[in-house]
Amino acid sequence: MSGGAASGTPRPLPGLPPPRPIPIRERASILFLEKGRLDVLDGAFVLVDEAGVRTHIPVGGIACLMLEPGTRISHAAVALAARAGTLLIWVGEAGVRLYAAGQPGGARSDRLLFQARLALDDEARLRVVRKMYALRFGEEAPARRSVEQLRGIEGARVRELYRLLAQRHGVAWDGRRYDPHDWSGSDMVNRCLSAATAALYGVAEAAVLAAGYAPAIGFLHTGKPQSFVFDIADILKFETVVPEAFRVAAAVQQGRPLDGRPVADPVAEVRRRCRDAFRRANVLARLIPLIEDVLAAGGLPVPEAPPEAMPVAFEDPVAIGDAGHRG
Repeated sequence: MSGGAASGTPRPLPGLPPPRPIPIRERASILFLEKGRLDVLDGAFVLVDEAGVRTHIPVGGIACLMLEPGTRISHAAVALAARAGTLLIWVGEAGVRLYAAGQPGGARSDRLLFQARLALDDEARLRVVRKMYALRFGEEAPARRSVEQLRGIEGARVRELYRLLAQRHGVAWDGRRYDPHDWSGSDMVNRCLSAATAALYGVAEAAVLAAGYAPAIGFLHTGKPQSFVFDIADILKFETVVPEAFRVAAAVQQGRPLDGRPVADPVAEVRRRCRDAFRRANVLARLIPLIEDVLAAGGLPVPEAPPEAMPVAFEDPVAIGDAGHRG
């Protein structure tokens, strides 16, 4: 038997030398892809449609690629995305169901153990949940409440926020109702909201993984593969994506143009507006510091990383643009 695998010598990855990963804070947020084959051709990451037309994807400059039904991907494309530190997420229609996800950056044992210790310590977990509540609503959580009680209080406040936003935008609203297994069964408003939150969950998961933490170990949310992603994303949800979903839904319900043009595809319009909202709110630069701030509230000492540990979030002390760069 011969070859690198048998001798213990690692085989070099095919293609060009690995690109230097761009820091998460410098990247574009998210890109949805459907109905095509992702591959690496002539050294470029491309989406090839049925007619053979190539669309170049700047894989190293994007935090997360959402692969919708009708998308296939080659081994070379997966390898290049991993080397570039770009999260790949296989999702259902409009990004509502998560089927699988890659892992950029890599989990760090010191950070995973720290996160697990916080989740297993009842007092530390409660402190983390109270911090998330304060960041989300701009006020301290009610005193002497358990995690379960705070979850109930938060749920009531969230339902009221949805109602008020619907009222503000003049949207007919019958509550947040959707079935992830039946996309077409939801009304147009709920489809817009689902598309908006899916976009936010994608970039939040990219940040959680890039920072070295586990998406499944949550504090307020539990028992889901993305529990911690939901915890973090929900802090920013009503600041960023939910208002955009209601703006689009209002324009469709009222039959009026949005920003001077008709809304032909509400879900696609929501996605575009969410990307703009991420840029305006500087979401990618805020996410990892937000994660660290939330976990620090638990009050447990942060373990020191072992000498051989990989850095998190592809940190680079030199930004791509200068101080006046608008990006």
